[in-house]
Amino acid sequence: MKAIVLAGGFGTRIQPLTSAIPKPMLPILNVPMMEHIITRLRDDLGVKEIAILLYFMPEVIKEYFKNGKNFGVNITYFLPDDDYGTAGALGFARDFLDETFIIVSGDLVTDFKFSQIHKFHKQKKSTLTIALTPVENPLQFGVVIANKQGRIEKFLEKPSWGEVFSDTINTGIYIIEPEILDFIPKGENYDFAKDLFPRLMSNNVTLWGFYIEGYWRDVGNPHSYREVYQDIFDGKITLPIKGKKIAYPKGTLYLEKGASVDESVQIKGIVALGKNSKIEALCELNNCVFGKNSTVCEGAELSNSIFWDDCTVGSKTKIQNGVICNNVHIDKKTKAKHGVIIAKNCTIGEGVSFKKDVVVWPDKTVDENSIISNNVIWGDKYKASIFESGTVAGRANIELSCDLALKLAESFGSILPIGSNVYLSSDYHKSSTMLKRAFLSGLLSTGVNAVDTSNIPSVVMRYNISIQDEIIAGVHFRQSAKNQEDTEILFYTDEGLFIDANLSKNIEKIFFRENFRRVRSNQIGEIDEDFETNRRYLNAIKEKIDTNLFKNRDIKIVTNLMFGSTSKIYPDILNSLDIESIVLNAYKDDKQLQKLPSIIEKAHCEVSKIVKSLEFDCGILIYPNGHKLQFISDKGVLVKDYMALLVLLNLLDFNNNHVKKIFLPAWAPDFIKYKHLEITRGKTCGLKAKELKEYNLIANTDGYFAFSEFSLNTDAVFSSFKFLELLIKNNTTLSDIINSIPNFAYRGENIACPSALKGKIMRKFLEDSAGKKSSQTDGVKIWISKNEWILMVPDEHKEFLNIYIQAKDDKNAEKIFNEYKIKIDLWINE
Repeated sequence: MKAIVLAGGFGTRIQPLTSAIPKPMLPILNVPMMEHIITRLRDDLGVKEIAILLYFMPEVIKEYFKNGKNFGVNITYFLPDDDYGTAGALGFARDFLDETFIIVSGDLVTDFKFSQIHKFHKQKKSTLTIALTPVENPLQFGVVIANKQGRIEKFLEKPSWGEVFSDTINTGIYIIEPEILDFIPKGENYDFAKDLFPRLMSNNVTLWGFYIEGYWRDVGNPHSYREVYQDIFDGKITLPIKGKKIAYPKGTLYLEKGASVDESVQIKGIVALGKNSKIEALCELNNCVFGKNSTVCEGAELSNSIFWDDCTVGSKTKIQNGVICNNVHIDKKTKAKHGVIIAKNCTIGEGVSFKKDVVVWPDKTVDENSIISNNVIWGDKYKASIFESGTVAGRANIELSCDLALKLAESFGSILPIGSNVYLSSDYHKSSTMLKRAFLSGLLSTGVNAVDTSNIPSVVMRYNISIQDEIIAGVHFRQSAKNQEDTEILFYTDEGLFIDANLSKNIEKIFFRENFRRVRSNQIGEIDEDFETNRRYLNAIKEKIDTNLFKNRDIKIVTNLMFGSTSKIYPDILNSLDIESIVLNAYKDDKQLQKLPSIIEKAHCEVSKIVKSLEFDCGILIYPNGHKLQFISDKGVLVKDYMALLVLLNLLDFNNNHVKKIFLPAWAPDFIKYKHLEITRGKTCGLKAKELKEYNLIANTDGYFAFSEFSLNTDAVFSSFKFLELLIKNNTTLSDIINSIPNFAYRGENIACPSALKGKIMRKFLEDSAGKKSSQTDGVKIWISKNEWILMVPDEHKEFLNIYIQAKDDKNAEKIFNEYKIKIDLWINE
C-alpha cells in the first residue's frame, strides 16, 4: 500500500506561525507535525512508499525529509506548477499511484489507527473510503451523513450553522483505489469534497464512510495549535517524545543530547528540552517544550508554553500560555500572564508587559518597559475568521482599531484593479467616521480611488452602487444594531450585495500574510465626493411608487426614525408624496444609537398612542440603518414581524392579474395558499444577483423586505412606501388584513446550547426525523402534521439553537415545543 501526504497549503490562517515554515512543518514535541503522520503510516500500516505533494515553501520540506531513508520510508516529491486543489494535485502523481493508496493531510495531529480504516475498506470492497469522526465545531469541515452500514448518503463542505445536520465530519483521510483517478480531470483545479465526491455519486459510485474514534485535530489557526499542546499536557493524546526520560515528583522531564537542567529547577507536568538547550537555576517549568539551542535564565516561571529553536528567555520572566517561535530574544522581567504569540526574529526588551493574549509579528523589536495592551492582529475571537457574512465587527478603538481598519483596506484594495472606484459611507456615529477615514488611507495606498458619500444609510449607498457601472464595490461603517458597543464594517459588491465567502477568504489571506499591493506615487488613489446619492435615491423611489394614488387618497401616518441616518431623506419623501404625517426622532444623536433596545421599546409605545388617539392609518418604524421595518396597525397594535410578512403577501395576492415570485426563508409560515403568488422557500445566502432578480420580493420573518423592481437589497424606506401603496390600491386597512388571516400559532424560541454541542444536537434532531416528513433546506424541519412543523437551526454567533414552530393553535405549539425541549435537554446532557 502506498501513501500520499498533502503538504501544499499556504497556512494563511495560522499566521504568523507560518511566516518562515509551511504548516506541516510546525513543531509538535520538537518534530514537524508531518513527521508524526509519516511515522504512523509506517508503523501502523506498514507503508514504505510515500509521495508528498508540495506547493508552498517546498524546499523546507524536502530539505528536512530528503529521500525518507532516515525515517524508514522512500519519499517521492511532486510539485504542481499551480494550485490545482486537493484532488487535482493527484494528477501529478498518477504514475506513482498504481495500487491502493491512503491520502492524509500533513497538517493533522491524530492517533487514528489507519489499519482499521484499511480493514473496513477491504471488507466493503470499496473504491473510496472516507474516515469520519465527530467534532465540536463542524463549520470548517465537510459534514457527512452515512447509514448504519457506512454508505455515505449526504455531505456538505464547510457549511454554515443553518446547513449543519450532524457533528460527523470528513477528516480528510481517504483510502482510494487507482480507478478513481479516471474521474479526476488533468490540469484543472479540482477538490475532493466539492467536485470529486459529487461526480462519483452522480456516476453511482458508492462512497463508504468509516466512523473512527480517537484523537483528531486539524491545526488551522494559532488557537488550535496551542490546543494540541494542551491536549498533550492533559493526556488526551500520547505522542512520542524524544530524549532521556527523567521522573520528578510532580512531572516528567525529557532531555535530548546536550540539554541540561539545573538541579534547583522545579518540574511539573511534561517538560521537554531539545538538543543543547539549557535551563538555569531556580526556574519553575510547568508543561513546557523547548526546541534546540534555547536558554532559560535564572528564576524564570514558564507554564503551558512552547518555545521553538534558538530562543532566549531572560531571568525572572513569567510567561503563561505562550508560543515563542524561532530566534526570539526575551529580556529579563518580561511578563505575559494571559498568553502571547511571538513570531520569529523578535527582540523583547527588559520589563515588557503583555496585558492580554497578543500577537507579535516577525522581525519586531519591543522597547524595554513597554506595556502591550492591544492585539497586534486580533484576539482569540477573530483568529479563525475576520469576516462574518461579509461584515467585520468589533468594539471601536479596541478590536476595531485604526491600524486594523488600515490593514483591512490595504487587503481589500489589493484584490481590486488599480484605478477602480469604491464607495465609502457611514452613519454619523464618531466611531464610524474615525474608522472610515483610516480605511480610506489604506485604500488609496493600493491605487484604488475612494468616492466618499459622507453620512448616508447603507440602503442609499447600496442602491447607488447597483446603478453606477463605474463603482466596483462599496464599504459602509455603522453602529451595530445587534450590539450597541460594536461598530460594523460592511463590504458590498458592484451589485450592492454582501461579498461572498470566497472573496472574504481572499481578503483574509492578504491580511494575515501582509502581502499588500504597494503602488508608485503616481498611481496612488484619489479621493472624490458624491453629493448626489440622496437625490438619486429619492428620485428612484418616486419613480417606482404610484404617486397619483397618494394624491387621490388621504392617508395619515406616524413615523419614528429612531435617530437614524434616514432622517435626512425620509421626511422629504413624505412631503413629495403629500402624505400627512407626524415624524418622530428625525435628527442626529449618536448617544441614542448606543441604547437602541430602549429606543425601540419607547418608539412602539409613542407611535401606538399617537395612531390610536388621532385615528391615523398606521405607524411606521424605520430602524437606524434603514434596514428593518415595523408597523403599528390603525388600532394602535404592534404588528409582529412574521405577521407583517403575511400582510404583505396578502396585499400582493389581491387583485393580481399575473403571478408574482416570492423568496422566503425555510422557517416562514406556510399554511396559507395564495392564488397569484409562487413562493420558494430556501436560503438567500450564496444566491447571486441573477438568481435574486427572478423574484419580485425577497423577504423574511424579521422585518426585512427587498423588492427587486427597486433593489435586490433589504430596504425599509422603499418597502414602507410600497406597503402604503398596496394598502391604498386594495382600499383596506392593516387591521382588516390581519383579521382576515386564519388563526394559527407561530413562534420562535431560543434554547441554550454550547457551540461545542450544536453539531451533535443537529445530528440527533435529524435522526429523530426518521420516518417523518422532513427537510434540510436550511436547518432541519420536521412536520408533525400537514400544517404543523418544528424547525431547528443553530445560531451562527451565539450559544443557542433557534427553534421555529407552526401549529394550529397556541396549545399545540406549546406541546410541540415542550416535547422537543425535553429531547434537546437530554441530548445535551447525555
